[in-house]
Amino acid sequence: MTETVGGSAKKTAARAAAKPAALKFQRVYTTEGRHPYDEVTWERRDVVMTNWRDGSVNFEQRGVEFPEFWSVNATNIVTSKYFRGAVGSEKREQSLRQLIDRVVKTYVGAGKEHGYFTGEQDAEIFEHELTYMLLHQVFSFNSPVWFNVGTTSPQQVSACFILAVDDTMESILNWYREEGLIFKGGSGAGLNLSRIRSSKELLSSGGTASGPVSFMRGADASAGTIKSGGATRRAAKMVVLDVDHPDVEEFIETKAKEENKIRALRDAGFDMDLGGADIVSVQYQNANNSIRVSDEFMHAYESGGDFGLRARQTGEVIERVDAKSLFGKLAQAAWACADPGIQYDDTINDWHTCPESGRITASNPCSEYMHLDNSSCNLASLNLMKFLGDDGRFDAVTFAKAVELIITAMDISICFADFPTEPIADTTRRFRQLGIGYANLGALLMATGHAYDSEGGRALAATITSLMTGVSYRRSAELAGMVGAYDGYKRNATAHQRVMRKHAAANDLIRTYHANDSSVHKVATEAWQQALEIGAKNGWRNAQASVLAPTGTIGLMMDCDTTGIEPDLALVKFKKLVGGGSMQIVNQTVPRALKSLGYQDEQIEAIVEFIAEHGHVVDAPGLRREHYEVFDCAMGERSIAPMGHVRMMAATQPFLSGAISKTVNMPETATVEEVEEIYYQGWKLGLKALAIYRDNCKVGQPLSAGKGANNGAEAKTETVVEYRPVRKRLPKKRPSQTVSFTVGGAEGYLHAGSYPDNGLGEIFVKLGKQGSTLAGVMDAFSMSISVGLQYGIPLEFYVSKFQNLRFEPAGMTDDPDVRIATSVLDYLFRRLALDYLSYDKRAQLGIFTADERSAQVAGEYGAPSSDVDLEGLRGSVEAAPKQVEAAVETPKQVGSSTELLELHLGKAADAPLCMTCGTKMRPAGSCYLCEGCGSTSGCS
Repeated sequence: MTETVGGSAKKTAARAAAKPAALKFQRVYTTEGRHPYDEVTWERRDVVMTNWRDGSVNFEQRGVEFPEFWSVNATNIVTSKYFRGAVGSEKREQSLRQLIDRVVKTYVGAGKEHGYFTGEQDAEIFEHELTYMLLHQVFSFNSPVWFNVGTTSPQQVSACFILAVDDTMESILNWYREEGLIFKGGSGAGLNLSRIRSSKELLSSGGTASGPVSFMRGADASAGTIKSGGATRRAAKMVVLDVDHPDVEEFIETKAKEENKIRALRDAGFDMDLGGADIVSVQYQNANNSIRVSDEFMHAYESGGDFGLRARQTGEVIERVDAKSLFGKLAQAAWACADPGIQYDDTINDWHTCPESGRITASNPCSEYMHLDNSSCNLASLNLMKFLGDDGRFDAVTFAKAVELIITAMDISICFADFPTEPIADTTRRFRQLGIGYANLGALLMATGHAYDSEGGRALAATITSLMTGVSYRRSAELAGMVGAYDGYKRNATAHQRVMRKHAAANDLIRTYHANDSSVHKVATEAWQQALEIGAKNGWRNAQASVLAPTGTIGLMMDCDTTGIEPDLALVKFKKLVGGGSMQIVNQTVPRALKSLGYQDEQIEAIVEFIAEHGHVVDAPGLRREHYEVFDCAMGERSIAPMGHVRMMAATQPFLSGAISKTVNMPETATVEEVEEIYYQGWKLGLKALAIYRDNCKVGQPLSAGKGANNGAEAKTETVVEYRPVRKRLPKKRPSQTVSFTVGGAEGYLHAGSYPDNGLGEIFVKLGKQGSTLAGVMDAFSMSISVGLQYGIPLEFYVSKFQNLRFEPAGMTDDPDVRIATSVLDYLFRRLALDYLSYDKRAQLGIFTADERSAQVAGEYGAPSSDVDLEGLRGSVEAAPKQVEAAVETPKQVGSSTELLELHLGKAADAPLCMTCGTKMRPAGSCYLCEGCGSTSGCS
């Protein structure tokens, strides 16, 4: 497609020719005279992808060609998602070379045509460097580039769209049409409905308007129909309403009321799982909703004052509401069903580079792209782990050079890109919005020994983000000197320069803590100084440069452990094997982190084996408690606190043109007041947008594998039987035993009473003087455990919870079977396990008698399994050399890292099943991602 920025292509060429050549490309990764493809070992693989639930084949292509270092998962996803041509035909792509060449050569050709290179040598360097970085998973373009560029289809390169709707029926119907076209292409869109008159205002005919919520029904049905018409994921859309709209309360409660309807229908026996046969009967399920709050409203909330809701046509206040009450309703709805999210209008527009061309009123579905109405943004994300050296230092210089090349490529793509509507095409070509970002931040922080929720972790994240955006705008200013500033720049020059100074000033305020963030900050400061200097002379080529996207499918393509700005999901993950099968492995970031923290190889090996068995680091042998936080994850035994996520977002937000796609996970026990505080703190800390998700707040989630087996059958109403525990009391006369013990010098007695069939039914512990606090606590504890045992709680459950519990008194005991105890409770429950549990159950808990341990050492029971108590055997068993990557065979019923985590947590995770392959998806930003086939529930 010919570029039409400011008129014709001739004008563009003349403008470029009149300016001096400003760009020279240098080799960073490649060698002159040697193509990147010649430096890797290629191999042929068979890609056969099946539905995890029923074993049916979803996709098959044999003999595809990939580098040997690409994972099976990345190979599967790229082959099935991005290779073009009919499967089985000669035109079908069958090598990663073909895919990369299709995209890169299109970019190079457009760069030559539009004056980005000073000669053939620069074009060749650009081609080789871009090829190398894609081949070696240094970065990736967003999915539409891989789908469309270099094909006969429209060359749509953008994943993110913002639409507009006015208060006319013609505009509303056009909204439905435009959304449909975008959904059909696999992308997502957002818009603000606040121009539509409320249900409290009159129409010109004299009747009452129906309000924006009523029109949301039609758009929601349209999105659901397009999804059910063959798309592999739900339509991705965002609906925004301003807080001063008279229908704001109805909008806030819309999805919460539907969630109540889902519960009622589910309890009546209908199939209300996501994708279930009956879920289509409820409304508003195909969009994310957000409330756009102003500083005026937030100040009224702080002071406890009222706030005016304004008519859409005249702007007059037609109703006043209590700001605190309205904000509480917002928090209540989000607590109940995760919607609405919140967007902070004045903060967003304070960082707006183009206010003279219109306000920012909405975002894309994932909330990271925020700019003018009827616009789009193409994305690309860097793999941060590719810049971490073996010495643990982040290579800021190479990172900056990579950003320069990627930003150049992203800008070139606008020259040849196609768009779904003419208004979007016009705005995007005039403002040239880009969205460079990154993935693998969580892995990088862990690998460098930083806790995600720590000052040091936030400093490193902030400096890297600042460097990325500073270099992006520096290159944008250099491009402006070569091929011209964006067409809207002249009108917005003052505002754009002001925002650049705000970014640079925020960079100056970063406090650094370690060598890594200090060295990155130095390079970032230089980049911002140069960006301001060159931009003052040339202007900038792009109105926007950076966002933090979910990086769902492309994160898997780059073999990233973590997506976007997210921390690690868990310390163990699900890994597919060549030739089929799978295994559970400890994330490779873990041993690297332990190395960074100063642990020796033998210690690392023991800790990794412990994590492989338990899924967490609590009580891992030899791991210092102060290092636990480095291994905190989004879910699991030690999950990051909600405010930890918010603080990380706040650390990086000042260095992003757009915003951050991220959902703050909250525990099921979180209160409405805690949700309200999170939303309030998001405003105080300068975020642009924020969404929360409280565990198990939504009922329309598939937690069972069996429902889809009988396709087409009517839903059956099942009788719900409520089971209650029944207490089984001990008989008056029962067998018992008493054990005297000493733990760390403290003496006591354990009395255990049994049922006649030899099951433990009660315990009494005497410890401390009669009448003392300690004695009273132990009496109460004994009574609680005894009642629990009589209600049927298995002894092994108590043992798993109380063994390894650490507090004083602790130390040596007088029991030959339990020589050292970390506390009195640790000793008591190990002793009870030895006396009342079978060998098999004790083996699972890692508890053995002295004779059993001796027999294991002597080989009587064979080699110790991974279930053996590593701490108990560490001093008596000589560790054999082995790989640090501890792995165990994954249970057959597990099909993803999320399902693996469910096994460790002992409860179901709130995540939908993939509509393509049936595995449980995992969170990725504010969307969900399928590790099996790469499908996402979002727009990137």
